[in-house]
Amino acid sequence: MTDSVSRDPRPTGLSRRRFFGLAGAGTAGVIAAGAAGGVIGRATADEPVPSAGPGADDAVPFQGAHQAGITTPAQDRLHFVAFDVVTDDRAVLAELLRTWTAAARRMTAGQDAGAVGAVQGGPDAVPDDTGEALGLPAAGLTLTVGFGPTLFTSAEGVDRFGLAARRPGPLAELPAFPGDALDPATSGGDLCVQACADDPQVAVHAIRNLTRLGAGVVRVRWSQLGFGRTSSTSSAQATPRNLFGFKDGTDNLKAENASAIDRFVWVADGDPGADWLAGGSYLVTRRIRMLVESWDATTLAEQEAVIGRSKGAGAPLGGRAEFDPVDLRALPPTSHVFLSHPSTTGTAILRRGYSFVDGSDDHGLLDAGLFFIAYQRDPQTGFTRVQRSLAQDAMNEHVRHTSSAVFACPPGVTGPDDWWGRALFS
Repeated sequence: MTDSVSRDPRPTGLSRRRFFGLAGAGTAGVIAAGAAGGVIGRATADEPVPSAGPGADDAVPFQGAHQAGITTPAQDRLHFVAFDVVTDDRAVLAELLRTWTAAARRMTAGQDAGAVGAVQGGPDAVPDDTGEALGLPAAGLTLTVGFGPTLFTSAEGVDRFGLAARRPGPLAELPAFPGDALDPATSGGDLCVQACADDPQVAVHAIRNLTRLGAGVVRVRWSQLGFGRTSSTSSAQATPRNLFGFKDGTDNLKAENASAIDRFVWVADGDPGADWLAGGSYLVTRRIRMLVESWDATTLAEQEAVIGRSKGAGAPLGGRAEFDPVDLRALPPTSHVFLSHPSTTGTAILRRGYSFVDGSDDHGLLDAGLFFIAYQRDPQTGFTRVQRSLAQDAMNEHVRHTSSAVFACPPGVTGPDDWWGRALFS
């Protein structure tokens, strides 16, 4: 999905008017409350509306054409981790991915990470599960894996695993954006795992055990805990609020709209890297610190002008209800909704971010904000296009981007002998 016709997300011959009619009037922006209403973010009348997501005792199926944790109804909690690979042995790395897949299959079903478990091996055996999830249900756990650009070619240009020729063009480090304050130590990574669940201990348990199994092969580069989803990935979910107090992700892409998901999220045959990535997606993460103290000293009128929506109902300015269509003429041209609107960006992304509060800094200010997560068919025509549009966003006065990463997430595991990345390493 470059700007060329062959890879544009719009079908060939689809008019601009028709494209934005299908897109409804909006995709969610990078921080705040979505952009507009319409088919792209809502189920149509003849589409079945699923439940709001797995219940506290439910397990999400691990196998499927796509990895779980992308269009899965967003769970309440997140533990995200990026790894550096410390081995140079391709076979050892591939074996770890097989091991991880087997453990993930068990843990997402509510079982221990290993066949012996935390307490069944006897007093002289080392447990193959850490035990903190004993007695807890699956809690809707999903585990989603991704491969970073440096897995294919290191920062020094070395092809460590013979994968350089298989790196798809869209899997490249993101460009610099105005106002970035990125910390290299908490950006990038060779591999990532996203654990989402409705119980924080279940998510932490999963990451802890994958990290344990990876000892000597990978090491943690950085990680992020998140709470309070900031997006709805199903039409059955209510729109949550972010730490600025605004409804967030009002018109995010929804899983029920399969045509929009196919167009904007899944890598398709004919796309770069489709020989191993078809059915997968590209993941962009950004740790966005929200300067809540300055925001809290801002008048309600100014807050709503910055966002482009009312704080109470979440209606676009000029409207009355949350899902009213956006009238761009009623919005300040520097508002977040105006600049992230598909009429401006010409694209859509699937967001499933989380709030975070990581204590306070040396000045006594909350280190809090949004851990932004977005899935798309191509980062260049997805996140990068949206973020460039937001260069004049009035919200930039109140946020700082401190971490950034991009990963290619392979398709799902489709059988008992399949494993994460098998097609890439074959």
